[in-house]
Amino acid sequence: MANPPHVVGLCGSLRDESVTRVALERALNEVETHGGDAELLDLREYDLPALDPDVDDEDAGDATALARDVRAADAVILGTPMYHGSYSSVLKTALDYCGFDEFESKTVGLLAVSGGSFPITALEHLRSVCRALDAWVLPYQAAVPRSHSAVRDGSFTDEKLEERVVRLGEETVKYANIEPSPPSMESEENVGAVD
Repeated sequence: MANPPHVVGLCGSLRDESVTRVALERALNEVETHGGDAELLDLREYDLPALDPDVDDEDAGDATALARDVRAADAVILGTPMYHGSYSSVLKTALDYCGFDEFESKTVGLLAVSGGSFPITALEHLRSVCRALDAWVLPYQAAVPRSHSAVRDGSFTDEKLEERVVRLGEETVKYANIEPSPPSMESEENVGAVD
């Protein structure tokens, strides 16, 4: 019998009362409901200084551990709050420490949370980054707009939004081991990832 797909969720929020974390945990619960092995990688628990290519690995905090944890996964769900029309700086730093070894041919699901309207630009920016790393990004993505009313006391109050998040977990585990497409044009131009 094959091992269940291992799906990790990277939480790009440092807030204690994070709606992003609530939504990501809900998606990961659904991964387990559909036969996957889910793990939350809470970026609050990693020491990740801003990437400096001149700094040796031993001086880069927990960057090596983070990359190892992402590399060991069959699929990844990236969860972020939307800040200034894009994804969070803590998630950007985490992704800066990863590259093709961690993401190439890997299934990635996207989740974005916004206090206002639909966080489409944060999702688009994450999709572009993942495509540049030759990840296979699910066509389906989940968003939680108006997050302060959609989630209260750690639970969803909006059933339709919760259904979106649940489906993201289901789709991520369903396609965790999909045969990836050929490399994208973006990855061929991604010199920084191999620099």
